[in-house]
Amino acid sequence: MDRLLSNPIVRRVVKNSAYLFSASGISVALSFFQNLLVTNLLGVAMFGVLGGVVKFTSVINKLASFRMHELVIKYVGHYTETGDTRRAAAVFKLACLLETGSSLVSYSLIFGFSTLAARIFAKDTSFAGLFALYGLIVLGNLIFESSTGLLQIFDRFRVIAALQISQSVLTLVLIALAFFAPNPLLAVVLAYMVGKLLDGLGVAILAFVEAGRKWGRDWWRAPLSLIKAERRELFRFAFNTNLSATINLVNKDAEELWVLGLLDPIQGGYYKQAIALANLVLIPITPLPQATYPELAREVARKAWENVRYVLKQGSRLAALYTGAASLILLAFGRFFIATFYGAEFLPAYPALVVLLAGLLVANSFYWNRTALLSLNQPEYPTKVNLFAAVLKIALTPLLVPMFGYVASAALLSGYYFLSIGLNVRKTYQVLGELEGRTPHEVG
Repeated sequence: MDRLLSNPIVRRVVKNSAYLFSASGISVALSFFQNLLVTNLLGVAMFGVLGGVVKFTSVINKLASFRMHELVIKYVGHYTETGDTRRAAAVFKLACLLETGSSLVSYSLIFGFSTLAARIFAKDTSFAGLFALYGLIVLGNLIFESSTGLLQIFDRFRVIAALQISQSVLTLVLIALAFFAPNPLLAVVLAYMVGKLLDGLGVAILAFVEAGRKWGRDWWRAPLSLIKAERRELFRFAFNTNLSATINLVNKDAEELWVLGLLDPIQGGYYKQAIALANLVLIPITPLPQATYPELAREVARKAWENVRYVLKQGSRLAALYTGAASLILLAFGRFFIATFYGAEFLPAYPALVVLLAGLLVANSFYWNRTALLSLNQPEYPTKVNLFAAVLKIALTPLLVPMFGYVASAALLSGYYFLSIGLNVRKTYQVLGELEGRTPHEVG
């Protein structure tokens, strides 16, 4: 461990990850209690309906989003490193404008398709109002991604962590109060909404404060003409990251929606529970891409290839060690855990949990597979790989899931991880090798 932390870049990654990990750890613990309360309050079928309501909004929002936090980190980070604060401010301004427009489009789609969504995913159009209601969180998160990216660039991971914890605490309290509500499902949806709105508005306010502190109070007046020459490159990057995100959401993020649409809310409830338990192995890994990406982008800009390799290698070792240990614990005690905390009615979730853990071992171990390629200016490659793997998975989903149930969906997702991540990792090291051949090593 001392040898690992002797590298200053790894030290910064670990420090920033620690803030987010602390928040994630506390948030996951609170989410565990949230999940425990919700499952006991709603039961399997309504738990499945809740999953449809939440996931539908998430998927539509990501569909119209351009993953602005990645664009902000790459380009605002670049101009910050070179001392060009006016261009950095102009890029952030453009990102906020684009994200605001995409958020408005997102809610229009959510509202317009709420009845259809209720029919397909809840099997009951009377739930249409809940789909439209929960979609309002999009309007409270108008510039969430751009703001998050800016706070990460300036190492404000601690405030991001504080907001995550505050959101989780507030949501837990409101869910507990839902036990006294006449309409428990509506009360739970409102609890989730309030928590999301707190996080979204808080991040935006803090980002604007930070922008004013770094660039001056008139930063927002920076003309977009300053980045006219780079506009094509910016839109190319945004398009590729958005296309990649769209592939992921249809293929991966919409897992629960596929099961709900092809099967029913009860099996959707089982699968939602399996995913929730499998996500426990993501607790310390989830913050790593956010913390690693800015560091990789800096080292690539400096052409310090040895540092890049070191971060990737050590990150994979630590992630694999944790994921393997956590997976073994879940495999050994998963049935007991489900029966004890959620009730025997949720035990059918266990087989899907086992299958999901295999894929997450690969996904966690190479958590950097996409961000590394973005740092190396290869945004198209992961998009093409994800598209190929996604088309294959999506083609098999309507064939296998109706025949073999939600466990087939878990198997297809794990297969997707093996194929897409394997190809991305191979490409990362290939590009690094080519760059090292052109440039002398620089160790930071």
